[in-house]
Amino acid sequence: MYDVIIIGGGPGGIAAGVYTARKQLNTLFLTESFESQSTVSAGIENWIGTESVSGFDFGQMLEKHLRAQESIEIKTGVKATGIEERPDGGYVVLTSTGERHETKTVIIASGGRHRHLDVPGEEKFKGKGVVYCSTCDSPFFRDKKVVVVGGGNAGLEAVEDLLPYAKEIILLVRGGELKGDQVTQNTVLASEKVSVVYFGVTQEILGEDKVTGLRYTDVNTNEEKTIDCDGVFVEIGMVPNTELVKGFLDINERGELVVDPRTAVTSRPGIFATGDVTDLPYRQNNISAGFGVVAALSAYDYIRKGR
Repeated sequence: MYDVIIIGGGPGGIAAGVYTARKQLNTLFLTESFESQSTVSAGIENWIGTESVSGFDFGQMLEKHLRAQESIEIKTGVKATGIEERPDGGYVVLTSTGERHETKTVIIASGGRHRHLDVPGEEKFKGKGVVYCSTCDSPFFRDKKVVVVGGGNAGLEAVEDLLPYAKEIILLVRGGELKGDQVTQNTVLASEKVSVVYFGVTQEILGEDKVTGLRYTDVNTNEEKTIDCDGVFVEIGMVPNTELVKGFLDINERGELVVDPRTAVTSRPGIFATGDVTDLPYRQNNISAGFGVVAALSAYDYIRKGR
């Protein structure tokens, strides 16, 4: 039986792994890969202690740190598919390879995934003008013209993030109104940099080596139109990766794991969580990593006290 099983290879899971290993807990680390949402970013400038690093190098740096630890077994290419309770205490983690791993505690850091437009050009231009994190990537669009797709809070907040940098921002909204907070709407609409296109449905992201435009359909007229731009921010929401624990742990109306903000514990004792899979309010690498440390130390205390 392991002391702890960690699920997920992003910053939250890796931070938890470093700390459980340093606490000499017998740890199994399960991940499909060490790619996270940030590894497709052209550059990361808000990882504390590092002025700038590419998304690829960021992922490599974190993986190297994890692999330098002792007391940890790492299995990649493995997806956790479920968790069961053991009759005499602890849990069993089920995997896509058919294995069953017994453990005293679990840390879930399975993250979330951005809702995609699923249009031609989106996959091709990821990191080449198509981005999903306005906090991370807005500074790279200084004096550029960008399109933000999405009329909810995520889209409006992306526009806010872009205001100090971009020279022109077009907010492309599928419906006939904005759905975000009124205060944020007021801020966005007050800027001369911002224009809103309503009833626009994205059909294709255009470019050769990088993004040069976006083609959309005006649903009122069924007319196809093109916007010339340097970047497209896809801000249509997130999907937490909670499929493995649905019906087993408490999940809120947004599909996020409910956690105690002091200890990272979920609705079952001995199961902790961090990052975008949780109901934590901010989606940031630093926060995910910090809360991963909280989860690791909470798991250590749980085991030490024999709960």
